[in-house]
Amino acid sequence: MLIEDVVKELGCEVVGPAANRDAAMSLAETEQVDVALLDVNLGGEPVYPVADLLKTRGVPFAFISGYGQNGVSDRYADVPTLAKPFRLATVEHTIADLIRNREG
Repeated sequence: MLIEDVVKELGCEVVGPAANRDAAMSLAETEQVDVALLDVNLGGEPVYPVADLLKTRGVPFAFISGYGQNGVSDRYADVPTLAKPFRLATVEHTIADLIRNREG
């Protein structure tokens, strides 16, 4: 819920949140999103299938992990990762970068 509050504070519209991978997959399949922030662990399951779907749809995303980049599979080494705890400025910068990458 904290990330939802942070994203809203930045003036973005939140789709979700999703408490588990199935809910996240459903949102990723049906909702129009510009960028996504994905917690690496959703309800004890890795979020990588959601990441793969977003990549296929051309939606830029970043991971959120309590372990930072070390908590992310090597397969996604090129994906930005926000380490918990994070600062509002870091989230804002990451979202701005994702939007720029989508447009660019």
